Amino acid sequence: MLVFALLLLPLLPVILLGSWLYARKIQFGLYLAHGAVRLWGILAFILMAMPIRAEWRFRPEKDKAYVYCANHFSYFDIAVLGTIVPGLYAFIGKIGVRKLPLFGYMYAKLHVMVDRSSPQSRAYSLAKCMRTLGEGRSIIIFPEGGIKAQHPPQMVYPFKDGAFTMAIQKQVPIVPITLVNNYRILPDGKPFSVHWQPVEVVFHEPIPTVGLTQADADRLREQAYQVIDKELKKTVNKLEFKV
Repeated sequence: MLVFALLLLPLLPVILLGSWLYARKIQFGLYLAHGAVRLWGILAFILMAMPIRAEWRFRPEKDKAYVYCANHFSYFDIAVLGTIVPGLYAFIGKIGVRKLPLFGYMYAKLHVMVDRSSPQSRAYSLAKCMRTLGEGRSIIIFPEGGIKAQHPPQMVYPFKDGAFTMAIQKQVPIVPITLVNNYRILPDGKPFSVHWQPVEVVFHEPIPTVGLTQADADRLREQAYQVIDKELKKTVNKLEFKV
């Protein structure tokens, strides 16, 4: 992870400038900051000689908004998705990130913060997400509610409601993403224990929400969970077969 920290130093002023401009309603700032963050990730993975092998079962349109839902077992997940998800997007992250010097400022301006212990914060974050989707930017969310799984790759069940509520209200597709092996590359709780192997990601077919109502939210949530879980179990079976 030292590579990410060192590469951030020269790019941080550009990211902060873009965040500052966007906070003042200057749209160019959003493109500037996103471009710098994406470049940061690309260079870091190149220097680590760690390729990202994405299986695109669906090719997102860059100018269309989606709600991307991914499993979350490792802090590596954010770096991977921030590098390869196309178009403009906003992550949903813990409000504690705001306390980080400089980086916290960028995150607060470009992404969505939520205090999951506060109903008011959750409601505000949901409203901000729907405004973001309305502007044509995608949302990247980890519907387990953070890194909560005790035994990866078994996800926390069930998913939280937020992703599916916003997708239905804005009538935008849900795109399930399986982050196949990040938990083996950078296990949670071991920030300096990086195990080299190519990153494997699967972008699944989108689940349409046009015509759905909130009465369909539970079914939509279950469908997204099963798509991701099936891919994770397939990987486990492959590993057991090799052994």
